[in-house]
Amino acid sequence: MQTSTTTPAVRPRRDRTHYLYLAVIVAVLAGIVVGFAVPELAKELKPLGTGFVALIKMMISPIIFCTIVLGVGSVRQAAKVGKVGGLALGYFLVMSTVALAIGLVVGNLIHPGAGLRLNAELAGAGQEAAGGSSEGTVDFLLGVIPTSLLSSLTGGEVLQTLLVALLVGFAVQGMGSRGEPVLRAVGVIQRLVFKILAMIMWLAPIGAFGAIAAVVGATGLDALKSLVQIMLGFYATCLVFVVVVLGLLLRLVAKISIFSLLRYLGREFLLIVSTSSSESALPRLIAKMEHVGVSRPVVGITVPTGYSFNLDGTAIYLTMASLFIASAMGDPLSVGEQVSLLVFMIIASKGAAGITGAGLATLAGGLQSHRPDLVDGVGLIVGIDRFMSEARALTNFAGNAVATVLVGTWTGEFDREQARAVLAGERPFDETTMVDDDHGADDAPTADDAASVGDRPAAEPARVGS
Repeated sequence: MQTSTTTPAVRPRRDRTHYLYLAVIVAVLAGIVVGFAVPELAKELKPLGTGFVALIKMMISPIIFCTIVLGVGSVRQAAKVGKVGGLALGYFLVMSTVALAIGLVVGNLIHPGAGLRLNAELAGAGQEAAGGSSEGTVDFLLGVIPTSLLSSLTGGEVLQTLLVALLVGFAVQGMGSRGEPVLRAVGVIQRLVFKILAMIMWLAPIGAFGAIAAVVGATGLDALKSLVQIMLGFYATCLVFVVVVLGLLLRLVAKISIFSLLRYLGREFLLIVSTSSSESALPRLIAKMEHVGVSRPVVGITVPTGYSFNLDGTAIYLTMASLFIASAMGDPLSVGEQVSLLVFMIIASKGAAGITGAGLATLAGGLQSHRPDLVDGVGLIVGIDRFMSEARALTNFAGNAVATVLVGTWTGEFDREQARAVLAGERPFDETTMVDDDHGADDAPTADDAASVGDRPAAEPARVGS
């Protein structure tokens, strides 16, 4: 009788993905070594990183579509969805303003850029960046509307997918019980999509190696020596914003430590650092926010919308980079110029989150429209923009994770007990399916759900001790 209680079958399987992310760290270090040792060869490895990010982006639209349709379609009152969206957009506007103000204050305190010289080569790089500047606000709004209902799933535009998914979700909601077969079908597709994503993640070490080797080989140390001040200042500002501003909000509203949440998202941060794109971690953020206790409707609306409108890191970057360029060219911006230019940049930057290099194009476009004489100065930071892009992406990602928890708390759609258990390591995230069956879904569990849920509770005590 006693031996049956200690049968090996009760012990859970080890999480093999632990070795995957150790391999990513090794690959990043190897990429740095190769970048310095054989820079010409390292530059040729760039397609490895580009290909991996492309594979991740391939999965974003289907994941967003499934998540939102399941969330919105299972909610009985449409007003609940509107409340979530309104709270999220209001919060995004306030936090972008706060990030803008912090960037202005720090930029005016450290006066970055003084003493640098702009040569013809750097001026040409600045003009090239301006040529890829972001589109206007009207074009952006019209671009949210897809060519067709299905093109939103193939075009790779997050906001187009969000719009179509909301329409489908409301339509299914209006169908009542007749829409349940649609929800079950979308649920099966979601499982399939996350399974494919889990398979793609095993290519992360290869992608990280290629991406890091290429950027180190192309940049080297020359571009970093004279520009270390703005880099350190920017990184420090982003760190203060995340730990102090976001951390205080999270503690006061949700009673959660920012450090616990950041540790829970550690693998996603590593993925962002290795690819320099927060978009590569978007699917995993959706899955993890549901697992940590935020309901599926809140996650489905807040996370995709935040990727286009909650640009905390980009706001800080635009403010500090503008002051840096103006100071380096000996023509500092007045307070009035700072406010008008940077408010314009925040508006123009919508939709650019997660895309490597989009911040540089937005910066050049804003200077072109307000202070054309400063556009050449964009070339001063072209060499280090790749490294600053990492800090932008990390800050944007952390801001969206915190925003999801806060909106969930304000709308009563956040399971604090689940969050405590998850952040304490008692209920590990399922890396194999990335689908949480116990939390985040408003619809009734199916027989398949019951079978998969049965794996966890019985083994929970054993997992804590393993």
